[in-house]
Amino acid sequence: MGKSQGAPALTPREEQVLKVTKEIVVKFIEVGRLSPASFPETFQMVIDTVRRSLEPREP
Repeated sequence: MGKSQGAPALTPREEQVLKVTKEIVVKFIEVGRLSPASFPETFQMVIDTVRRSLEPREP
């Protein structure tokens, strides 16, 4: 199956953000720090943090 129509394509940067976020969340699950009940909230916090870490910083 191909990509669903109507869904916007991800930029390469956003794909990297999602991959990094996935790896972090998977590690949290592996070490028992994340439960299914808290997954949505934790995922959002992690992805927001990853995105912020990529923003340019003022000198």
